[in-house]
Amino acid sequence: MNDPVRTFKGRQKTQIVDQIRADQAELPKAERYKIGDLLRVIDLNKATYHDERKRIKNHKDKYVQEKKTILEIAKDGTFRGRLTYGYRRIGDELAKRGIHLCGDTIRKLMSEMGIQVTMYNKHINHHYSSFKGKVGKVCINALNQLFEETEPYMVLHTDVTQVKLASNKWAYISAITDEASKEVLAFQINDSPNKELIKDTLSELLKKLPDWAKPIIHSDQGWHYQLSYYTETLIENNLVQSMSRKGNCLDNAPIESFFHIYKTECLVGFPPCKNIEELKTISQEYVSWYNNVRISRETKSMSPVKYREHALAA
Repeated sequence: MNDPVRTFKGRQKTQIVDQIRADQAELPKAERYKIGDLLRVIDLNKATYHDERKRIKNHKDKYVQEKKTILEIAKDGTFRGRLTYGYRRIGDELAKRGIHLCGDTIRKLMSEMGIQVTMYNKHINHHYSSFKGKVGKVCINALNQLFEETEPYMVLHTDVTQVKLASNKWAYISAITDEASKEVLAFQINDSPNKELIKDTLSELLKKLPDWAKPIIHSDQGWHYQLSYYTETLIENNLVQSMSRKGNCLDNAPIESFFHIYKTECLVGFPPCKNIEELKTISQEYVSWYNNVRISRETKSMSPVKYREHALAA
């Protein structure tokens, strides 16, 4: 009986020898390694080598099409060369294309292809606190941690976070996301967490909201969100204001979750951006990919834009 371990090692060695020979194919014949020398160095019997070559040639991979599709899906789930999709999301995408495989099989095929998640999922302590006490109007918490909205443009979340640049200076990011679709409706970056940053964020949002939308917009009790310029803009545009309780980040968990995903997939593990312009360029690319390509199991394995279009058409 053949020893499966010895057979596997023989096949592996055969593939290595063939790869070396293929890499040297364009060299003059006199400069190439002789097959006998390669087999001797790698400790592979000549008969075993030729036998394994026949086996490899005659082997038919029944998952050829499935692997091709997995590779296509993995490319869609990659940002900055980093795969963000695990086997579950890849499985969801396969199912949408009529390919139904169990999780163990998907993981096995991904392993054979060398496809694995490469995110740096660690705690990121870059939280920015804009709380300065009561400096204006503080309103009620209309959500009370009930993040169950499924219709787009009904509940929005906003907050400010910070990112350190290579110069050790901070860049400040203000964003607004849709609770139902997870779509990023506004994303602005400034070198200061000032009033202009919040104004630009609101301006971007109002350009994207349909005329009929009258959503709740939920924030923390940061000083930006208490001042009259902010509250009056919301009233003028039929937006209903809601605020978290003081010092409770769980009250605004959806936007906190987005910021964590953004930093994990886009920034952590890479060298810090040289300046704010580089951060803006990379972030704009990420937000476009996040909205239009990246699927989530929270949105029925659709991208935020696809989910929004599907929900509004229903």
